[in-house]
Amino acid sequence: MEVLFPLDVPFRPSPKFRLWYGLSVLLVVLVIAVVYAPIALVTDLPSVIHLVFVVLTVVLYALFLGWTVLYYASMEYELRDDELSWRRGVWFRRTGIVPYSRITNIDIRQGPLMRALGISNLAVQTAGYSGQMTAEIVLEAMEHAEELRAAIRARVRLASGGDGTGSGPVAPRLGPGETDLLILDELRRIRALLEERR
Repeated sequence: MEVLFPLDVPFRPSPKFRLWYGLSVLLVVLVIAVVYAPIALVTDLPSVIHLVFVVLTVVLYALFLGWTVLYYASMEYELRDDELSWRRGVWFRRTGIVPYSRITNIDIRQGPLMRALGISNLAVQTAGYSGQMTAEIVLEAMEHAEELRAAIRARVRLASGGDGTGSGPVAPRLGPGETDLLILDELRRIRALLEERR
């Protein structure tokens, strides 16, 4: 069985992230155009003002598309032995680490456009953030979101000795494929130890 999200291997959102962002903003631009068109027809403003508005809108949209490509290139996530790490940012770089032992919720969020593209966002909340409306980290535009959530929950179970939500110790109940992930991770650690002793 192929492991989609192995430990210590950085991964990115789906390339469909760029299309999702671009289409989302394009819908906003189209709404503005629909609202602006009747106003432009009934006002006596010079046509040069309307032309400036249209050109400015097109230029801003093109700049946004360029920024989206750079932002996508800056995004990276990594499942480690005891934490989830992330980095992103075009002008202002942000990095973070979320220990598995503090994770309380992992929600999958998917709007209509995301559903059409086959991608989802995973919102990860921790004990310090669970009372907030926002997640501590959102893994954006992920394909195989259920498998990623299962991989993270398996690590949460190991870290907390609980049921994958940080609620306390119970015997781990692993879902389909999670056992394979844990076995593969353990075999990699054993192999690394054996190679060090050579």
